[in-house]
Amino acid sequence: MKKPGIKRRKFIQNTSLLLGTTSLTTLTTMMQENEPRDPNPPYLGEEINLWEDESPNNGSHKNYRPKLRLYYPSLKRNLYENRKFPVVLICPGGGYHVQAHHEGQPFAQLFALHGIVGAVLTYRVHPDPYPGAYADATRAMRILRSKADQYQLDAKKVGIMGFSAGGHLASTVATQPELYKEPEDDLVDQFSARPEKVILGYPVISFEEHAHQGSVKAQLGENPDPQMMEQLSNQKQVTADTPPAFLFHAADDGGVPIQNSLMFANACVEHEVPLELHVFPKGGHGMGMALDNPSLSIWSENLMNWMGDWKLG
Repeated sequence: MKKPGIKRRKFIQNTSLLLGTTSLTTLTTMMQENEPRDPNPPYLGEEINLWEDESPNNGSHKNYRPKLRLYYPSLKRNLYENRKFPVVLICPGGGYHVQAHHEGQPFAQLFALHGIVGAVLTYRVHPDPYPGAYADATRAMRILRSKADQYQLDAKKVGIMGFSAGGHLASTVATQPELYKEPEDDLVDQFSARPEKVILGYPVISFEEHAHQGSVKAQLGENPDPQMMEQLSNQKQVTADTPPAFLFHAADDGGVPIQNSLMFANACVEHEVPLELHVFPKGGHGMGMALDNPSLSIWSENLMNWMGDWKLG
């Protein structure tokens, strides 16, 4: 196979897709057309089941068997065949009832275009309560580290990203990586589940004040234990050991009130955790990449700037 030259490398670094200026139609075309602009677009390299076939941890829904899908940069097999890639575990939202596709694969591909492996997590949802999804996410973090050499990953650069209820899951792992240890997880005492970065999009943070009640009920039932509601209110669990955080939210979000992000950001400030917070006046809930809205799509440029030396370089 002919190795790509400098022009192609510059395309991957400079493409306007990564700056959030491309329309939704253009993004879809670039990802789906038979001859995309990048002759070697990001590709699905691995699919990993988190638990053995007969495990009860596979959950109640056949469509939500816990697994990872890893999307690699197109240069993995040539110019950067010896490179160890940073990786971000992506937790789509959906109120702990479903998982939104537009909050998963598109972001894995975005990261991959920047030289970062995007790992989309499928986790347990209702009627499987806490700690199901949490056990899936922490298991996934440990697998990424335990198989870093096999999957060409940098075990010291493992981040987590989540949207809406997936943001609650991501923030729980980021603030409380040792909250629950699944007995079936044979990696618990060998590898850490703590991420090095946490990215939260319009996240559910609190299970008390300003809570998204659907997420609370899905995780803790109709009559939730007040102690667990407090434990899973992650603004109360931020410490100086919480990883650097990037948050974005719309002020008019009617699904998950913006107070969730503000409370988490305030806790980060109080504990001197590095923080970047972006608030947009309008956008509602579930905006995803928002490539069809120039006033919102700038957030992806902000995010990739924040990723710093994790990007292709």
